[in-house]
Amino acid sequence: MAAITDLGFMYRWFKNCNLVRNLSEKYVFITGCDSGFGNMLARQLVERGMRVLAACLTEEGAQKLQQDTSYQLQTILLDITKTESVKAAAQWVRDQVGEQGLWALVNNAGVGIPSGPNEWLTKEDFVKVINVNLVGTIDVTLHMLPMVKKARGRVVNMSSSGGRVAVIGGGYCVSKFGIEAFSDSIRREMHYFGVKVSIIEPGNYRTSILGKEGIDKKLKKMWERLPQETQESYGEEYFRIYTYKLNNMMQLAEPRITDVINSMEHAIVSRTPRIRYNPGLDAKLLYIPLAKLPTPLTDFILSRYLPKPADSV
Repeated sequence: MAAITDLGFMYRWFKNCNLVRNLSEKYVFITGCDSGFGNMLARQLVERGMRVLAACLTEEGAQKLQQDTSYQLQTILLDITKTESVKAAAQWVRDQVGEQGLWALVNNAGVGIPSGPNEWLTKEDFVKVINVNLVGTIDVTLHMLPMVKKARGRVVNMSSSGGRVAVIGGGYCVSKFGIEAFSDSIRREMHYFGVKVSIIEPGNYRTSILGKEGIDKKLKKMWERLPQETQESYGEEYFRIYTYKLNNMMQLAEPRITDVINSMEHAIVSRTPRIRYNPGLDAKLLYIPLAKLPTPLTDFILSRYLPKPADSV
């Protein structure tokens, strides 16, 4: 027992010694701070003493976060799908950080819906998700990168286990695969400037990314707008089972998001941040192994989860 205690003490000592110095003087810009990961990360970094620049989509979200924290946190309204909004936010950040630059950019903002069987979706459904999760993230990064380079800081991109293995149709996994590729390429380019890039790939966590309306209602709307021919090819039984299984997956999502927040914080404050973080047991034991298996085997395993359509061969 004494040996275990000593090892624990040594680990905490090394962890604290491996932190970046003068954290209280460094600025962090975080998108998507209305709720969820971004909101909690902003609060945790304020408690650590860092200077947090929190971007929220809504006035309500910004006001509540500002009221609940200290003077070390400032908020701005940002819609990452609109370049003019991104430009204005970049200028605001530039005014705040001055010549010292921006220590960390955290691209956290994202949406998860519309999602479902690809054939049930429209081009607009895909674009709605990809514009936020991928194109918006790229736009914010390109505008903030000169300030991050000046500080020789960090870029932390929120991906997903769905960026390693596509478990659901729609723009979500498509956008997260894109985040992986963008992060990999920009990490290699920024290496020579002393900028580190980390990717967060959480498992299934319960946040507001799916919106306030129940997933079953969203799927029902998709189903009802389908042509009769498409409905008949899948069948009512497919719709019922698919909805049940997706609802069940959402119910099993981990409500405690501390592991994700700690991973994001480590990528910001550690002198040796990891390239990839995989918070969640399902990420470590299910999704990452699935991503590394031969593709036919992964297809076989995932196909066991999906119901069979009426017109299946």
